[in-house]
Amino acid sequence: MIISGTTLAKELKQDVARRVVEAKEKYGREPHLVVILVGEDPASQSYVKGKGRDAEEVGFKSTTIRRPETITEEELLTIISDLNADDTVDGILVQLPLPRHIDEDKVIEAIAKEKDVDGFHPGNVAALWQKLPCTHPCTPEGIIKLLDKAGIQIEGKKAVVIGRSNIVGLPAAKLLLDRNATVTIAHSRTKDLPKVASEAEILVVAIGRPKFVTADMVGEGAAVIDVGVNRDPETGKLCGDVDFEAVKDKASVITPVPGGVGPMTRACLMENTLECFLRKMEK
Repeated sequence: MIISGTTLAKELKQDVARRVVEAKEKYGREPHLVVILVGEDPASQSYVKGKGRDAEEVGFKSTTIRRPETITEEELLTIISDLNADDTVDGILVQLPLPRHIDEDKVIEAIAKEKDVDGFHPGNVAALWQKLPCTHPCTPEGIIKLLDKAGIQIEGKKAVVIGRSNIVGLPAAKLLLDRNATVTIAHSRTKDLPKVASEAEILVVAIGRPKFVTADMVGEGAAVIDVGVNRDPETGKLCGDVDFEAVKDKASVITPVPGGVGPMTRACLMENTLECFLRKMEK
C-alpha cells in the first residue's frame, strides 16, 4: 500500500482550519506565523512558498521576511529578537539551510521556545526526551501520523531509523520509543547495514542520499517511511532515499517521493503553530 501523505495532510489541515475558526471567535484574532527566508536557494523558496499557501489555507496570518544571503548573523539575530518580543507573532520559523557564515545552532536557539514551531529549540528537544509537554519536530510527528493512518501497529515492533540528525533521525527514534517500539538508530557507515535494515518491521530512512536503500535492505512486509528528497542523478527527477520501484513490492506500506512525508511535515507545522497560539492565549 502506498501511503498518501498528500491525502492525510489535507485532512489534518481541514481540522486545523476548523479549530482556527473557533479560536478566532474566542480570542478575536487568528494565529500569526512568520517565516524568515535568507538567500535565493530555489528549494528553500519553494518550501517557503508552500508553507505560505498552507497557512492561508488554514486561516493563519502569514508573513515572510526575505533577506539577502549577505545578511550578517547579528542582523538575523536582531530580527528574531524583535519577533520574540512581538506579542502578535505566535510562531517563528527560519528556513534552513542558512549561509555558511551564519551559525544555525545559534539562530535556532535564539528563537523563543514558545514560538519555536519547528520543534528545534534546545528547550523543546530536551523536553521531548524528558517526556515533558513540548512542540514536536514536524517531520518526525508526521511520520508517526502516517504510520497510524496506515494502520501500522508501532508497539512491540522492531524499528530501524537510518539517519541520526537532530531534525529527523533522533527525534523520530524517540517518538517511536515513546510508542513502545524497539528502536535501532543506524547511519551510512553502520556495520552490516543491509542486514540491520532488513530486520526492521518499520524502516525510516532520512539520510539524504538518492535511492540509497535497495531491495536487499528491506524485509518482506516492512513498513517503509522515506524522508529523503533528492534529485535522481540519472533522470534529474525528484526521488527519495529509497529505491521506490525496487522496494515497493517487498514493503507492506511505503511512502512515495514526492507526496509522502513532505506534505505531512507542512501540515504538522500548521498544527504546531496553532498549538503555540493556543498555549499563549490560554495562559
